[in-house]
Amino acid sequence: MSTSTSLKESWGTTRTVVRIEHPERYSGLERIMLAAQGDLQRLLSAFFADIVDVEVLYATNTPRTAPASPSSPIIQTRKVQLKCRSAIVCTATSTVTLTSPECERLILDAKFAIGQTFRQMKQVPEFTLKHVEVEESAEGEEELRRTYTLMSPGIECEILEVFPSREMFVDGEEWLKKQARLRHWSPESDTSSGSE
Repeated sequence: MSTSTSLKESWGTTRTVVRIEHPERYSGLERIMLAAQGDLQRLLSAFFADIVDVEVLYATNTPRTAPASPSSPIIQTRKVQLKCRSAIVCTATSTVTLTSPECERLILDAKFAIGQTFRQMKQVPEFTLKHVEVEESAEGEEELRRTYTLMSPGIECEILEVFPSREMFVDGEEWLKKQARLRHWSPESDTSSGSE
């Protein structure tokens, strides 16, 4: 199921409202994750009540011939996995455009993840949810995917995130335990077939 889903957010002195188009398609927890604005790792850590690490699979930059600036941006394409207890809870593929030396330093030299970069700069990025879809994975799981942008002075990111299973948002701890069992399973250790 592929849908263009919009998110509208407004706030006043005493009221905040976040509206996701077709909210009935997503659980409450899924809506929270879909609305995350550079703080997904933090929210996943709160949900699982455990550490969530970022593992960089690849990061490729355009040449650094001059300090990053609007007239000479540095572009990085990257793919990372967010992991909790070695289980992949999200895979994120990003294009990051850097237009300030400070953002260049944080991302390329200090190796900050995207969310931590915004926190380090003490900035709340401008967030636009562009697309949400549910697809069946090769393993038969319902994957939840979102594409969005984050923008702040000196940095612009377009990110595709894939959550491997919607079941993860329902069963949390049990889902993590199941992933651990699947990682440690081998045909030699499977005694369920009964053949000997």
